[in-house]
Amino acid sequence: MGDEILIIISLSVIIFTSPLLSKALKIPTIPIEIALGALAVYFSFIVENSIFELVAELGFLYLMFLAGLEVDLRKLITIPTNILKKSLLYNVVLFSLSIAITLYFELSNIFIVTLPLISIGILAALKKEYGDVDWIRMAIVVGLIGEIVSIIALTTVSAMLEFGITWQFYKTMLLFTVFMILMTVIYKLFHNVVWWYPEIKTYLMPTQDHQEQDIRVSMAIFFVMIALMIYLQLEVAFGAFIAGTFITTFFEHNKSLPHKLEHFGFGWLVPIFFIYVGSSFELEELFQDGLITTALLIVFAMIAIRFCASLLFIKEMGRDKFFMLGLSHSMPLTLLIAVTTIAYHNHAIDQFHYYAFILASILEVLIVMIVIRVLTSYLGFKKPNVVAKN
Repeated sequence: MGDEILIIISLSVIIFTSPLLSKALKIPTIPIEIALGALAVYFSFIVENSIFELVAELGFLYLMFLAGLEVDLRKLITIPTNILKKSLLYNVVLFSLSIAITLYFELSNIFIVTLPLISIGILAALKKEYGDVDWIRMAIVVGLIGEIVSIIALTTVSAMLEFGITWQFYKTMLLFTVFMILMTVIYKLFHNVVWWYPEIKTYLMPTQDHQEQDIRVSMAIFFVMIALMIYLQLEVAFGAFIAGTFITTFFEHNKSLPHKLEHFGFGWLVPIFFIYVGSSFELEELFQDGLITTALLIVFAMIAIRFCASLLFIKEMGRDKFFMLGLSHSMPLTLLIAVTTIAYHNHAIDQFHYYAFILASILEVLIVMIVIRVLTSYLGFKKPNVVAKN
C-alpha cells in the first residue's frame, strides 16, 4: 500500500511540474517526463507495479488515438497528384536507405523499420511556435503519408515479432488486409449516409451539449476498435489509430472535439505512459560503454536519411528550405518508442539497444529543435502575417 501511495504522489508531482520545466527550459514536455520518470525510479519513488503498467499501456493506446486525430482522410484525397507521388517516393527512399544502412553495418532487422519512422505529433509544437509557414505545411502533408506508412509498418512488425514467419503471421496479415478493405467500405457507406442525412453527425456529436456526448462517443469508438483488434489478433495500437482517424474524418463539424480529446489525454493519461518509459530506463546504463555513442549514431542516421529524401522537394520548397522538411520529420518520438518497446518485449532487440533507442528518441528531439531554432534565425524565416478579422 505504501508503494502505491508513493507512486501516485510521484506521478502527480511529475505531471504537474513537467509543463513548468518545459516552459522554463524551452524544450518539449515529453523528454522532461521521460527524464523525470527515470529519476523517480533511480531514487525509488516509483517501483514496479502492475496497475501502473496497465494505466501506462492505456496511455500509449490513447496516444496512438491522438495520432489518428492528426490524419484527416479527406485531406489525403485533395493532395495534388505530384505531391502525393513524391510523398510516396519519399518513404521509398527512407526505407531503401534504412535497408542499406542495416545491411552494411549488419544491424538487427528492426533498424529497417525504426530508422524511417515518421510521426507528425511534434509538428503541432513547431506550428505553434513558428506559425503556419510553407515548410511546416509541406511537412504536415508529406508527414500524413509517412505516418500512415509507419503505422502499417508497426502493425506488420508487431505480427512478425509475435508469430515469426509462420502461417499465423500470413493469416494475421491477411486479416489485416481484409480489415483495411472493410474499413474502406464502411468509410464509403458512412460517407454516403451522412451526405444524405447530415443531421446524423450533429445527433451523435452535438456542437453544444452539457453531457459531453462527443467525448462519450469518441471513447466508445476508441474502445470498440481496441476490442476488435484484440479479437482479430491484430496490433491494438493500429485500432486506436484508426479510431482517431475515423473521428477526425467524419465529425469535423465539432471543431472543439480534437482539442478536448487532446487536453483529456495530455493532461494526465499520456504523460503516465512517458513517465513509465522513463521508469524503464536505468540511469546507471548511461555510463555503459558505447551507449551514448550508439544513440547519437542512431540520431545521425535518422536525420541523414531524411535529409537525402527531402532532396525530392527542392523544386517545391527551394534550395534554402528543402532540408527543413527532413529535419521536421526527424522527431518520431512516440512511434519510435512504441516500436522499440514492442521489439524489446518480444526479444527482437536486447536491453542495450532498447536503452539506445530511448535515449536517441530524446536526443533527436533536443538536437533537432535546437537546429531548427538556429536555422530559422540564421536564414531569417518569418512567421506569416496575421490579418485581423473585422
